[in-house]
Amino acid sequence: MTVIDAILLAGPTASGKSDLALALAERLPIEIISVDSSQVYRGFDIGAAKSDAATRARVPHHLIDIRDPQQNYSAGEFVADALAAIKDIRSRGRMPVLVGGTMLYFNALVRGIAPLPSADPQTRAQIDARAARLGWPALHAELAAIDAEAAARIHPNDPQRIQRALEVYAISGRSISDWQCGTQAPTVGLSLARYALVPAERALLHARIAQRFEQMMAAGLLTEVATLRARPDLPRSAPALRAVGYRQLMAHLEGSGSLDEAVQRAVAASRQLAKRQLTWIKADPGWQRLEPFDRQALAHWVDEIVFVCQAA
Repeated sequence: MTVIDAILLAGPTASGKSDLALALAERLPIEIISVDSSQVYRGFDIGAAKSDAATRARVPHHLIDIRDPQQNYSAGEFVADALAAIKDIRSRGRMPVLVGGTMLYFNALVRGIAPLPSADPQTRAQIDARAARLGWPALHAELAAIDAEAAARIHPNDPQRIQRALEVYAISGRSISDWQCGTQAPTVGLSLARYALVPAERALLHARIAQRFEQMMAAGLLTEVATLRARPDLPRSAPALRAVGYRQLMAHLEGSGSLDEAVQRAVAASRQLAKRQLTWIKADPGWQRLEPFDRQALAHWVDEIVFVCQAA
C-alpha cells in the first residue's frame, strides 16, 4: 500500500474544511498546514476564520501569523514554506494535512509555478491607464477574450491579477494559462491524497456563508478591521486588505455606505469567492470530490483516511 506523505483538503469558503480536519485529528496524529492567503497575516483573525488558541494548542497549526499585513506573501513563498513544513511534520512521524481555500496556493503546490516573464513597468503603466479610463471589469472582459481559463478564475474587480495576466500576454504573446501549462510540480515524489469539498446544493453553501459572516460580525470583526485601519504604517494598497470582508468593512469605515450595505457586499463577495474556488477545483480532475453537507459520507472519508494511514 502506498504511504501517504500529505493530505490536501480544499474547498470553498464556509464549506466546513477546518471542522473536517479537526475530526480527523481525533483519530490520527496530524498537524494542519494552513492554505489561506489571509491567515498568514497577524491581526487577521476573525475575518480569516483562524482556529482559536485552544484548538491550535491541541492540534499544531503551521503557516499562520507568519507575516505582518504590510508585507507581501507570494504563492512561491507558500510552496517553499509548505514543503518545509511537510518535511518537518513527516520527520516527527506525524501526518501533514493541508487545509484551506486559496486555490492559487494549492495549484502552485501540485502543478508548479510557471517561469513567467518579468514585470515591465511601461506595460503595467499602459494597462493601468486603460483601467483608469475603462474600469477593471472592462479589462477583465479583454482578458476573457484572450484567456478564458484565467478570466474564469480571476474576479472582474481583482486589478492585481488582471493586470498581471494582461501584462504577460502583452509582453510574450502567450496567455498566462499557456505559460502555466507544463510546469513541473514541486511535490513530485510525494504521495498526496487530495480531497475537495464540493456541495451539490449551492443554496446551502450560500446560507452558510451568510450565517458565518453574521457570526464574524457578532465576534467583533468590525473592531478588528478598525484596528487595522488605525495603523499608520499599513497602506490601503496592502494586498492583505483586499481580503473579502476586510475590504468591504474598510470601505464602510472610510465613509462608503452603511454598515448593512457593507455586510451585504461582503456576503455577496464571499459567494463570488466560493464560485471561483469551485471553478479551480472543477478544472482539476486530481481532486476527489466530497459532499460537505453529507455527514455519513464525511464520516466514511475519515474512516478511509484513518485506515490507509494506519495500514501504512
